[in-house]
Amino acid sequence: MLHYAVVFFVIALIAALFGFGGIAAGAVEIAKILFIVFAVLAVASFLFGLIKKR
Repeated sequence: MLHYAVVFFVIALIAALFGFGGIAAGAVEIAKILFIVFAVLAVASFLFGLIKKR
């Protein structure tokens, strides 16, 4: 999931470099959503791992 967030961020950077503002904004929004989902799943996995060890 983090890999896809980085890919969309790179797409956004390249699109912004070539002047495609709309595409860059869309790619940034997708990257933000994917990163948030990754962060939530990573924290949940960490917490469930702590609970399971007990």
